[in-house]
Amino acid sequence: MSGRGIRIEGLRKRYGEGDTAFDALKGVDMQVAPGEVVGLIGPSGSGKSTLLKCLGAVIDPTAGRMTLGDEVIYDDGWKVRDLRALRRDKIGFVFQAPYLIPFLDVTDNVALLPMLAGVSNEESRAKALELLTALDVHHRARAMPSQLSGGEQQRVAIARGLVNRPPVILADEPTAPLDSERAMAVIRILNDMAQKFETAIIVVTHDEKIIPTFKRIYHIRDGVTDEEAGEGREFA
Repeated sequence: MSGRGIRIEGLRKRYGEGDTAFDALKGVDMQVAPGEVVGLIGPSGSGKSTLLKCLGAVIDPTAGRMTLGDEVIYDDGWKVRDLRALRRDKIGFVFQAPYLIPFLDVTDNVALLPMLAGVSNEESRAKALELLTALDVHHRARAMPSQLSGGEQQRVAIARGLVNRPPVILADEPTAPLDSERAMAVIRILNDMAQKFETAIIVVTHDEKIIPTFKRIYHIRDGVTDEEAGEGREFA
């Protein structure tokens, strides 16, 4: 793997100290290549949320190593000085709820991140419209979030996650609120966008509808991951 993708080696997270210490992650190993979408599944309390927060630089791991492309970002301590810039520029997020800003229209919801990164308003909006077109919601570019359907809102959220061309996207239950048809449309879009932009995508899910589409799956149980081959079934 070179240039992009993510590699996680021996990642650990301990909460508390002494007799009250709890190891939420006990040495997680994962690797996701550019253009690949993998599933991360496991029961409640298995460590999924902790792992996602560590990968998203939201909380500090206790030990281990994380590499984005050719850059080591964590090695028993953060190697990146500005974690906010890391999250903004190199890690995209797609959540169960779209979390669109209600007083901004669709274009500005997507364009906001590059604007915050210092890109001009004109170029930011051009980037937004390019993605909205690719995701077939460009006709809603001037609409407000309240005017969108659930499926349209999730497409806009995916565009926002992709707009800075991050090497990695973390998708947390992105299809949970959707019916089967819309859920499959979202996972198809994620696969198309992963290949188009060479993005490594990790999808945390309990959604039985989409699990058969993954070619690789990581199971997390008691803070440890096991990898298995998925079905890689064609989209229904």
